[in-house]
Amino acid sequence: MKTKKIILGGFFVALGVIIPMLFHMVKLGGPIFLPMHIPVLLAGLLLGGEYGLIVGFLTPIISSVLTGMPPMMPVLPIMTVELAVYGLISGLLFNKFNFNVIISLIISMICGRIGAFIVVYIMANMFGFAKLNPVMWLKGGIITGIPGIAIQIIFIPLLVNLINKSLKGGAYEITN
Repeated sequence: MKTKKIILGGFFVALGVIIPMLFHMVKLGGPIFLPMHIPVLLAGLLLGGEYGLIVGFLTPIISSVLTGMPPMMPVLPIMTVELAVYGLISGLLFNKFNFNVIISLIISMICGRIGAFIVVYIMANMFGFAKLNPVMWLKGGIITGIPGIAIQIIFIPLLVNLINKSLKGGAYEITN
């Protein structure tokens, strides 16, 4: 089971690099539709918090190195923390504490944005990134990302339920 989860984790990291590239190719903005968030949230929900954390941490770093998205500074550290928190919290809530998918998503999105806020605050106040305003970053991320948030809340529960249903009659189940 561990090998299967490692392979699926790698698959979700790859999706987290490829999907944003596809969105940018057809001129759909990443900050609006949040395409990198979807594979990370799926990884947390389907593989658990530990794998969600790793996928969330690695995906923006690998994407930044390979594609330049997100930019190394100042966005990469912010997204790395935000997505790592998404993966961890969604996986813990759904798999360990048996929250439903939608509640797990919403709480993980709130926690991830709090993590991003903290990183922006630290970067602005301790490392001199004077142009970063934590409140404006948070507000802008939420308002700009409303279409992506809606997509996540609508489609991720459908995908999780579909994947889990298709695997229940089979030889194995991903979660738990």
